[in-house]
Amino acid sequence: MMTPTILSLDQGTTSSRAILFDSKGEVLCTAQKEFKQIYPQPGWVEHDAEEIWQSQWEVTKIVVESDPQYLRSIAGIGITNQRETTIVWDRNSGKPIYNAIVWQCRRTSALCDSLRQQGKEEEILNKTGLVLDPYFSATKIAWILENVPGARAKADAGELAFGTVDSWLLWNLTEGRCHYTDVSNASRTMLFNIHRLAWDQELLERLKIPESILPTVRYSSEIYGQCQLFSKPIPIASMIGDQQAATFAQACFKPGQVKNTYGTGCFLVANTGDKPKINRQGLLASVGWQRVDRPPTYILEGSVFIAGAVVQWLRDELNFFQSAEEIENLATSVSSSDGVTLIPAFAGLGAPYWNSGARGMITGLTRGSNRAHIARAALEAIALQSNDVLMAMQQVCEQPFSRLCVDGGASQNDLLMQIQSDVAQIPVQRSAIHEATALGAAFLAGLALGLWKNEDEILAIGRMGQEFSPSMGAPQRNSLLNQWQKAVKTSLYWAEK
Repeated sequence: MMTPTILSLDQGTTSSRAILFDSKGEVLCTAQKEFKQIYPQPGWVEHDAEEIWQSQWEVTKIVVESDPQYLRSIAGIGITNQRETTIVWDRNSGKPIYNAIVWQCRRTSALCDSLRQQGKEEEILNKTGLVLDPYFSATKIAWILENVPGARAKADAGELAFGTVDSWLLWNLTEGRCHYTDVSNASRTMLFNIHRLAWDQELLERLKIPESILPTVRYSSEIYGQCQLFSKPIPIASMIGDQQAATFAQACFKPGQVKNTYGTGCFLVANTGDKPKINRQGLLASVGWQRVDRPPTYILEGSVFIAGAVVQWLRDELNFFQSAEEIENLATSVSSSDGVTLIPAFAGLGAPYWNSGARGMITGLTRGSNRAHIARAALEAIALQSNDVLMAMQQVCEQPFSRLCVDGGASQNDLLMQIQSDVAQIPVQRSAIHEATALGAAFLAGLALGLWKNEDEILAIGRMGQEFSPSMGAPQRNSLLNQWQKAVKTSLYWAEK
């Protein structure tokens, strides 16, 4: 007989994954399926919400059916998801009324500008901990209600449901019986008061969003309902946004501990304890997680919009290499970027700049610049963007960070991790498990189900891998940082024109 296991559903920006974990946090089985990215107009990004569900269900079945023992062993399901992505569906049919509007989508920039002109920026920051930006769900919901024929009337009649991807998956897993979200995902909508832990009526009225379409907000770790889609009912016992999940998996349980996830974008998260750190440094204060009958854990987050995506761009648009893994060998073939700097502001610049008008550029090119220099500059750009956020975080937290925990696909690149340690001047500790977001959801589900008693038991599992220590000399580091800041200023100057 197998010991109890947890099935994590990890629904990301480019693919859906299902991963089965044992009680030691080891991966027993995994399956992954990519889905289509839709770009209707420049700056617009969408997904087919039904394809999201179908891809997630397909990989779930692959894992569960890959071994007859697995279904018997599964104690519960945990869900972690791409955040802010907005889905609105018909409560009666269960069908989306429009494509999912992805977190990267910039279509609501004008609405955000209008709210800014109305003087709402400070109110939104103080209530939600978020900057006023198209990144978040609120203006995406408003856009759907205003632009999809019949949506406003259906919403007013209570016939529509909104959800971020966690809510959409839960709805489908429970065949429409559960319309919930958790505090971590709610706190990323720009409609949730993170002090009162409730939907904010004034913000809903300002954006003309009826509260009836919103999910009920629950803890991140509790039993929400049962998945009845297999031969036995399986409790769904956690929901948490992907970056909060990775923070939990990295055991950043104490204030001042910080992690970075290197995925499509980079997401740096610092634990700030049981109080949110509202700030004006371009950093986001959100709820990290909350367990039953416990105070919430708050986080400070800085988002880098383009990280691993710049490697995909070099591969797919410029044909620098056939696979993303090849960038490390190409970048290592030169000892430096030789003055070349790449600013990957394809969707504007995130924290700490929050400038949606900034655009990507390559500076410092000479006749001797080649593919290897640009490839190395791309890796440096990922590390340097992250370092900008780290410096801002340290200022807000009023304490230096002693270590940076890292995970995500690009964290497997040794050169990138070494560059990160060099520019940040702190050790970088790589997670031993690639699937940190899924593991975080598994841990929280296991806690709700009693598979683990407390966070100390999770800490004892110890899933840390290789450590990278600073080795770059001060002159070289200072030159790289100065070169980067000059290029960033150029990108921001471009946005003003």
